[in-house]
Parts: sequence; C-alpha cells; structure tokens
Amino acid sequence: MAALAASSSAATLPSSVKFSSPSQFPNSTTFTPHRLSLTPKCTLRSENTLPQNAIVSKPSPLELLKTSSADRYTKEKSSIIVIGLNIHTAPVEMREKLAIPEAQWPQVIQELCALNHIEEAAVLSTCNRIEIYVVALSQHRGVREVTDWISKLSGVSVPEICKHQILLYNKDATRHLFEVAAGLDSLVLGEGQILSQVKQVVKSGQGVPGFDRKISGLFKQAISVGKRVRTETNISSGSVSVSSAAVELALMKCSKSSFDNDRVLVIGAGKMGKLVIKHLTAKGCRKMVVVNRTEEKVNAIRQELKDIDIVFRPLSEMLECAAEADVIFTSTASESPLFSKENVQMLSPVGQGVRRRLFVDISIPRNVEPGVSELESALVYNVDDLREVVAANKEDRHQKAMEARGIIQEELNKFDAWIDSLETVPTIKKFRAYVERIRASELEKCLSKMRGDVSKEHKEAMYALSMGIVNKLLHGPMQHLRCDGNDNNSLSEVLENMRALNRMYDLETEISLMEEKIRVKMERSQK
Repeated sequence: MAALAASSSAATLPSSVKFSSPSQFPNSTTFTPHRLSLTPKCTLRSENTLPQNAIVSKPSPLELLKTSSADRYTKEKSSIIVIGLNIHTAPVEMREKLAIPEAQWPQVIQELCALNHIEEAAVLSTCNRIEIYVVALSQHRGVREVTDWISKLSGVSVPEICKHQILLYNKDATRHLFEVAAGLDSLVLGEGQILSQVKQVVKSGQGVPGFDRKISGLFKQAISVGKRVRTETNISSGSVSVSSAAVELALMKCSKSSFDNDRVLVIGAGKMGKLVIKHLTAKGCRKMVVVNRTEEKVNAIRQELKDIDIVFRPLSEMLECAAEADVIFTSTASESPLFSKENVQMLSPVGQGVRRRLFVDISIPRNVEPGVSELESALVYNVDDLREVVAANKEDRHQKAMEARGIIQEELNKFDAWIDSLETVPTIKKFRAYVERIRASELEKCLSKMRGDVSKEHKEAMYALSMGIVNKLLHGPMQHLRCDGNDNNSLSEVLENMRALNRMYDLETEISLMEEKIRVKMERSQK
C-alpha cells in the first residue's frame, strides 16, 4: 500500500530559532502542518478512512514546532510595547535600582535592539519612572527578552520586576506615553518638566541605530500632544512641580509659611536644583548655599536671581555645609548616596529653635541613605512623600484632565492611522518588484528575438517605453495604497486595497518580512 510521508523542507526556520515545549501541540495523526507538502500523493477512499494496511508517517514533534512557529511569525504583526516601573506601581527603593542615567540612553537603545525580537527602542528614565518603549517583532518573546535584560542590568529578579511593572501594548502603550507627556500620569498633575524629559528622549535618540521610524514618530507625536494639552486646557496653570512640591513639603514639616530665617542648603544645580532654588526664592528665602561640582551652573542661576545671595561651595565641602544647614534639598544624579547614617550622625546640632535637621531628597537614585531617617536628629523625605502636598492640587484640575483626555483620544486616532498606513509599505515594495521582474523579463525576450540587430538608441527607447508603460499602470494602484492617515475611512479603503492586491498577485507567498527580520537579527547575533 502507498505510504504517506511528510516533508518539512518547505517550512523550516533556521536551526538557531528556539521554540516552546512540544507538549503544547496536538498529537494527532490527522494534523497537517502549515505549508508542508505531502509526497507521494494518495487518494483516500473516504474522508475519514484509510486503507486497512496504510502506513501513516506522522510529522515529528520538531517539525510540528517549526511549522507552527513559522505560522505564528507569518501572522503576527510587530507591536509597540512599554515595559517599566513608575511612581504609581513601585516604591522608590525599587525604581532607583532600575534608573538609567541619560548619558547611557543611546547605548541602552543599541543593547535592546541587539535582542532577537526587538527592532526599535527608547528609554524614559526620570525620578518618577523608568519606562522602556520598544517595537517588538513578537509580543511575548519581546517582553521576555526586555524583562530579562532589565533584570540583568538592575540585579532585580524577574518575578519582582513583574510584580511592580506596567506592561502595555500598541494602542494602550501609545495612550500611556501621550498621558505621560501631557502630565496626566505625573504625581503632580499637569507638571511641565516631564514634557522636557520626553523631548530629551528624542534629542538623545537622534542618529542612534534603533531609534527609528515608529518609536521616533511615537515620541514626536507625544511631544505634540503635550504641547496641545497645555495650550488648549491650561492644565499646568497654577500647578505645582516636583521641585515646588518639595519646597511646600519642607514648609509643612517646619510649620512655617516662609524660609526667611532658615539656613538652607541645596545640593545640585541641574534642572531640578535650579527649580528648587527658584521656588525657595518665591517662599522668602533670600540667602542659600548651593553645592555643585562646578560653579558654572550656579553663576547662571545668579544671573537670573540677582537679588538673592547664592553662595557656591564645591562638592568636597558638602558635609561642612550640611553641618551649618537646617534644611537640605538634594537633587543630583549621583548613583551612590551622598549622606550616610554615619556622616549625618557626626554633623553638629541644628540651629536654635530647630529640633531636627530636615532632608528633602528628590533624586533617583536617592542621595540620602534610608538609614538616616532612623536618627533622632534628622527628618528625611523623598519623592514618594510628595503625595501629601499634591493631593488637593490634583482635585482642582480634574476637569482640565478630562478635557486633556479628549485631546489625547484625537491624537491617538491620528497616530494609529499613521501606524496602520505603514502596513502598505511592504505591499508597495513587493508589487513594484513583481511588476519590474515582468517588465525586465519581457524586454529581454523582445531583445533576444531581434538577435542583436538593435542600436543603442533603440534599446534606450524600448527601455523608456517599458518603464513608461509600467509607471502609468502602477500609478492607479499606488495612489490607492497611500493615505495621509487623517481620514479613517480612506485608511480602511487603503488597507482593503492592500489585501486585495496581495490576493490577486499572490504577494503573501513571499517570505514574510517579519520572519526575514528575525532571521537576519539571529544571524548577526551568532557572528
């Protein structure tokens, strides 16, 4: 009797591709793997019966794994994913372990894009959040690779990260970034500094391999959303920032309305430190000491606040300055604590009328070691303690937040339309290549029939004629495969046209673009 044998040559992926456990696939003699050819062909007597002595050659588990994986790659679209922690999901102790300095963002993008299933990437790391945005060729593989990468970088276990992480896909991930840029996801609703930080992501990503079309477009759109929300809703008017909330918190804990008589020390003269200094000035502080690595930034602040006595001290004199201060604000990018329990314990007592020295630490990682709060001579507050200050302010701008979400929805629709319109690009390329192969082949046949009796001028004229015919024939289909993404109806028509073209010319039978991308990345990683 005829034997039924399965050949898997048409569907196998490279041997380097790893697959899930074979136990998840059906162990059935009637299962026909995707794209496998059956040789030799045999005619069965009925749909459900085989000849009595027929020998059925069942595909091996490995073949089932390979063909099933190939099918998943063919059907799965690339996804925009955000993975990370923020002030709403994780305590400061966790966030500081995962924080990534801005100077390292370009390197991190390249490391992430070296992972097998990550095509594009960006990093947003602030005092309130560490979020990684990626375009993944496979959702669950991409998430697993990025989570493992975060775990190795931070030393935090994967289960612990998953316990606190945010994980959003596609439209939800896009909406999240738009809300972040608009200040809706901030501890301080409507605060403006986060928009500057989103802009910095784009600035630091310029020219970096992996900060490409989709991720770059996502962040640029987020910046537009942030600007539009602030312009049309005035959500930031009257709002507090992290820096001003830190100053307000210090006043609350000191039971005062101003800093006119306090000895104030600010450590760090970067963006956050500068804002702290400005808010201290607004609360009556006329003299303060600023500790920084260099005097250049301090001099720039002096030029803006000419009526304020700002004394510069180098970082080497920090402990001496702290010994003479009652209230200390820290906002540096130091990766290790500036104040330990031991050196704070050795500081001289605070001034007359002040019972405990107050530390307000708005840095991530923290500049003040947690153990300092155990001392009777010190009070320590960090960014997670600012909730007390901003609660009332947040309620006042609830209506503006609702208006902002309406704007975000409009912008989200535009971005989704743009992303969907990118689907037509591979079809356009495939169709052009298909038509060009026909044109070149037919022109070659024509020239060969003329047996070389064609002058150079005639060849050029024939070539121009063939190109002209092709371009005119392509004009209509190409016009119906393009849209600006602003009209959802036209986008729907474009996508339907794309699918129709794929069916008519069998363009989908070519190797999937996603499968090819994964193959190339895996080959590179093996070199």
